[in-house]
Amino acid sequence: MPPQPSTGSASIDSPSGTRTMLPDRRGLVVRLGVMLTVLVALGLAIRSMPGLDELRRTLADAAPGWLAAALALEAASCLAFVAAFRGVFSGRLPWRFSYEVGMAAQGTNVLLPAGGASGLALSSWALRKAGMSTERIARRTVAFFLITSSVNFATAAFAGAAITVGILAGGGAAPALTAVPAALAAATIAGVHFLPRLLDRPRSPSGRVSWVLAKGGIALSGGIRDAGTLLRSGSPLVIAGAVGYMALDLAALAAAFAAVGSPPPVGVLALAYVVGQLGGLIPLPGGVGGADGGLIAALALYGTPLAPAVAAVLAYRAFQLGLPAVVGALAVIRLPGVLRTVAVCEPGEALSARALGQAPRPVAPVGLATS
Repeated sequence: MPPQPSTGSASIDSPSGTRTMLPDRRGLVVRLGVMLTVLVALGLAIRSMPGLDELRRTLADAAPGWLAAALALEAASCLAFVAAFRGVFSGRLPWRFSYEVGMAAQGTNVLLPAGGASGLALSSWALRKAGMSTERIARRTVAFFLITSSVNFATAAFAGAAITVGILAGGGAAPALTAVPAALAAATIAGVHFLPRLLDRPRSPSGRVSWVLAKGGIALSGGIRDAGTLLRSGSPLVIAGAVGYMALDLAALAAAFAAVGSPPPVGVLALAYVVGQLGGLIPLPGGVGGADGGLIAALALYGTPLAPAVAAVLAYRAFQLGLPAVVGALAVIRLPGVLRTVAVCEPGEALSARALGQAPRPVAPVGLATS
């Protein structure tokens, strides 16, 4: 069931005349305004509050070339998300459709923060309008979340273990601070791997709640199996997209550090990056405050000096939030027009060639695609 509209969103007519919950233009402007207001207020606080002289000097001396590199890397990370989206849901999806939906999902995650759920809900709705079956969308949504998240968990497991045993420099952090995240990440990966065995046990649901839970378990189990199949297939879009989405974002953070000084050791940067993202689960506009504070705290915990950590994170987050918010908002606005060319398809048909500005031609069903 789709989530209920949140403040700043409005139901608008979809191309087929049904109702959807795409944020309208006014809602997008309001959300962008709130986020920009928060960022401006933060900038004014840094500029005027006493005791922040070192931070102000560090930001003022930031190297423009490295900041430009951080912006370019963040843009590449967004495009890697689009590639992974297409690779997971169906390689037969047109690139234009994949781009608009992928960017709209990222923009929605920034403007309507809900731990990533808002972007997944929007992309699920768009795929259903494209004719993909509900069952496939449910499985592949689980698979997409697991594949992209697995890169983070694998990074935490490797970086934490490598620092603990001395393969990578740890910035003087206590072994428990690196071993525990590594163990938890490895345990999570193992737990997800064995979860289908538990979910596939025969059961006889009685009542609506039990039936819904059973259906959810089937989708979860199928999604986990789909994720494994896609990873074993070695699909370049899936593998490179998922790894690039995280790695390029991490590289943008490293470039922001280079702009204000020197990046911390690679193991510390990677582990702090993953651990600090937990702050983004707090439902604030764009995760402003939660993700920033979590990342800064994680970096400080692993021995990074506070002033360059704060300066680098603020510069990095300006790009990480600003780029998807603006480009994603434009994609949300364009999405109804793209879907208008798709709504003429019968359920189970592929996306209309009109979505690409081409003459219609026979195509294979998207909903029946195997990859």
